[in-house]
Amino acid sequence: MRAKRIAVIGAGVSGLGAIKSCLEEGLEPVCFEKNKDIGGLWNYEETPQSRIPGIYRSLTSNTSKEMTAFSDYPMPDHYPNYLHHSKLMEYLRMYANHFGLIKYIQFQTNVCSVRKRPDFSSSGQWDIVVEALGKQKTYIFDGVMICSGHYNEKHFPLQDFTGIDKFRGKYLHSWEYKQPDNFVGKRVVVIGIGNSGADVAGEISHVAEQVFLSTRQGAWIWNRVWDHGNPMDTTLFTRYNRVVQKFCPTFLINKWTENKLSARFNHVNYGLQAKHRIFSHRTVINDDLPNHIITGRVMMKPNVKEFTETSAIFQDGTQENIDVVLFATGYTVSFPFLEDEAILDRQNSLFKFVFPPQLEKPTLAFIGLLQPAGATIPTSELQSRWVVRVFAGLKKLPSKSDMMAEINRKEKEVEKQCVKSPGSVRRVKYICYMDEIASEIGVKPNLFSLLIWDPKLAMEVFYGPCTPYQFRLQGPWKWNGARTAILTQRDRILKPLRTRVLQQSGVSSFSLLLVKSTFAVILLFLLMLVTMYMTCH
Repeated sequence: MRAKRIAVIGAGVSGLGAIKSCLEEGLEPVCFEKNKDIGGLWNYEETPQSRIPGIYRSLTSNTSKEMTAFSDYPMPDHYPNYLHHSKLMEYLRMYANHFGLIKYIQFQTNVCSVRKRPDFSSSGQWDIVVEALGKQKTYIFDGVMICSGHYNEKHFPLQDFTGIDKFRGKYLHSWEYKQPDNFVGKRVVVIGIGNSGADVAGEISHVAEQVFLSTRQGAWIWNRVWDHGNPMDTTLFTRYNRVVQKFCPTFLINKWTENKLSARFNHVNYGLQAKHRIFSHRTVINDDLPNHIITGRVMMKPNVKEFTETSAIFQDGTQENIDVVLFATGYTVSFPFLEDEAILDRQNSLFKFVFPPQLEKPTLAFIGLLQPAGATIPTSELQSRWVVRVFAGLKKLPSKSDMMAEINRKEKEVEKQCVKSPGSVRRVKYICYMDEIASEIGVKPNLFSLLIWDPKLAMEVFYGPCTPYQFRLQGPWKWNGARTAILTQRDRILKPLRTRVLQQSGVSSFSLLLVKSTFAVILLFLLMLVTMYMTCH
């Protein structure tokens, strides 16, 4: 029996994981990448191609290396905890070469159309037209994995800003920004306070005469460096914290976190106070913004009411002379190659953010089309591992009505918990979502079993960072190195930091470790007893 042929659209971080997942299940992947290299958005180009979003020269990841790695390929221990884009590209090349993925990619190949075959209701197959070197070619595929993400098309809402057509200065979108040299001595207003807006405003402020950062709703600012100098996500994204959150009221979690962030600097005094609670809208990760504000290089402003020929008038009535306007207004989800517009509705409603529920055959999937409160690589990889098992006939999806019911239920939950915004419907809680998809595959770690057979590993899985290696401990395509990767993850976190070795007291460190370990075992045992009792009753 021939292997099913699967089209993978895009060779970015999601596409690479999709190719490898296909190979694991004996499928035949063919990846189409419109650029000349892997990496997708992380492939930095000084002069970006038309309509292709790009990144800026200084971009650094917002998730740490242990949380960002593929589940069976840890990053080198000497890598810094937060990676410059060049380091992440280096890792992606290592991953692709290690697993032999490059030979399955057709570079500089643009996907023109994806449409159902006439016999789709019985075959589930797709016709895909691609173009390379000015020539088009049609392929037939048994399944399609769309891995082009949600940074497809810039959101450039010029129509919302009165007078921008009369403005004599320059205006551009943040995807065009590469480095600050063109802003020397300029007066710049940056519109939008997402991660890109905060990064770009801070970087430009080093050379500009003045930078104004305009925001409608304000934002909560997180720091990559958390308590005791540990990476923020490795400290917060643990199974222990997840259990605490389940039993703790949402308003208390919001209050504690808001107080924690405001202890670093008062968001009200810095003009950043958000109109929303911290977990009801996206947050911003930026280490430097408060420093730029307190030194006056960046001035916070409300939304722009209108532009004149040479200035911006803000909603508070203040007016500032402006040379450049930079719109950090995000991106719009777009898949122009999909000929059947009914596949995606306006809300991009997908079963578990992956499968369109209305297709007669589950042979098309979207990978990475979500906004996790965590790293993209692990979530996309886990999605791919689930999808290929569905494509291979090893897993079945629920009925259309059941899938729609779950989609509607989750959308209502998001409406209650989150501020309405274009991306709010795709926001997911990292550990919850990872466990949800892992359960579909059968790779969610079994804490009860680990506690009995491997207490040391159980403690690290429960109290330590919820790293991707946890989802290779058991089930299909488990990895023999997963246990070691988990037990050594703290060493890899510390390795790039301890470049100046200091003498420490071994007795006090050992005593502290012993106390922590004893307490951890007792608490883990009690929590598991409570969970078992609740499950049985």
